[in-house]
Amino acid sequence: MISVTGDWDLAEECAQDAFATALERWPSEGIPRTPGAWLTVVARHRAIDRLRRASAGMAKAEEAARLDATLHSAPQPSDGPDPAPTHADDQLDQEVIVPDLRLGLMFTCCHPALSLDAQIALTLRTLAGLTTTEIARAFLIPESTMAQRLVRAKRKIRHARIPFGVPPDHQLVERTGAVLAVIYLLFNEGYSASAGDDLTRTALSDEAIRLGRLVRTLMPDEPEAHGLVALMLLQDSRRATRTDEQGELVLLEDQDRLRWDAGAIAEGCAILEDALRQRRPGPYQVQAAIAACHANAPSALDTDWQQIAGLYDRLVAFQPSPVVELNRAAAVAMADGPDAGLALLDLLDASGAMASYYLLPAARADLLRRLDRWEEAAVAYRKAIELAGTGPEQRFLARRLEQIEA
Repeated sequence: MISVTGDWDLAEECAQDAFATALERWPSEGIPRTPGAWLTVVARHRAIDRLRRASAGMAKAEEAARLDATLHSAPQPSDGPDPAPTHADDQLDQEVIVPDLRLGLMFTCCHPALSLDAQIALTLRTLAGLTTTEIARAFLIPESTMAQRLVRAKRKIRHARIPFGVPPDHQLVERTGAVLAVIYLLFNEGYSASAGDDLTRTALSDEAIRLGRLVRTLMPDEPEAHGLVALMLLQDSRRATRTDEQGELVLLEDQDRLRWDAGAIAEGCAILEDALRQRRPGPYQVQAAIAACHANAPSALDTDWQQIAGLYDRLVAFQPSPVVELNRAAAVAMADGPDAGLALLDLLDASGAMASYYLLPAARADLLRRLDRWEEAAVAYRKAIELAGTGPEQRFLARRLEQIEA
C-alpha cells in the first residue's frame, strides 16, 4: 500500500480499516484461504475510495486510476472463505517473501533509513494499532514528544522518497532487531496494559507470540528470535494467575503456581536452550533466563534471587535502560535486603528518567514499607496511585496504602 499510494497516512488508515473489517467479518464468515491477499485488496479498495472522494484535480484522479489498475492483478475478496487457489493467488504469494501479511509489513516499516526508535514507534502505531499515548509510555517519554517523533518519521519517508517493500531474504537480518523490538513491546502492552479497566490485553499477547513464532521459523539461526519467544511463553504461562476472580491484581509471590501453564513453561525453557546453544547471548535470552528462574521455582521462597540479580547485572551490560535498572534494584532488594535495593532506587529516582513511570514509586513504597518507614511509604504509594494507568493497579496500591495508614 505505501509503495502504491506514496502516502504513509493514507496507507496507515486503509490498513487499519482492513484489519477492522476482518475482525468484524471473519468470525461469522470464516477466515479466507489467503488472509493476506484479502486484507491487501480491502485496503486497496479503501485507498481508491478515499482518493476519489478527495480528488480535486487530475493528479489525484490519475493516482486513483493507477491504483485501480493494480487492483485487477490482485485476488478479489469474496463474501466468505476463499475458493480454490487461483493463478492470481499464487502470483501474490510469490511476491511476499515473509509468509504473513502483518509480519511482512513489519519488516517493510522497519526501514534502516529511519532511526531505530522511529522504526519501532511507526510500526507500533501503523500495524500494531497502539495509540500514541501507549507508545509514549513504552518509551518512557511524553506523548507530545512521541507525536512529534512520528510526524518527523512520516515526513522523512515522504520527502526522501524512501522506497518501501518487503525486503528480500538477504536484507531481513538488518531489520530483525527492530521487528523483534516491535513484537516485544506489543507483548508487553498485552501482558501489562498501560491504561484501562483490565490489567491485560490478551489479544495483543497472543498476536505477539504468534508473530514471534513466525520470526523464529523464518530465521532459525537468530538466537534472539528464539530468546524472545521463550521469554513471551514463560511470562505468559502465568496469565491465569495474575488476577483473581474479580480481576484484581495478584503479585507474583502470591500466585498459585500449580495453575501456571506447565506446557508453556516446558516449551519456553526448551526454546531458550536452543538459543543458548548458539552461544550468541543477547538481552531477550537473558530476560528469558530470568523468567525461567521464576517459572521453575517451586515457591516464592525457593526463588534464586542471587542468580536473578546476577542475570540483571548481565542484562544491564546488554541493555542499559531505566526499566532494567528498576528491575535490577528489585532483585537486589530480594537478594541482599531492602536497604540495598532502596539505595539503587534512590539513584534512579534522582536521575529523573522515570518521573512518569508508576512502578518506580510503587517499588520504593514497597521497600519503605518493609523497612517500617510508614510515612515515606505512604507518600510513595500516593504518587504511584496517581501515575498508575489501570484500575487493578490503582486499587492494589490503594489497598496497600490503607494497610500502612491503619
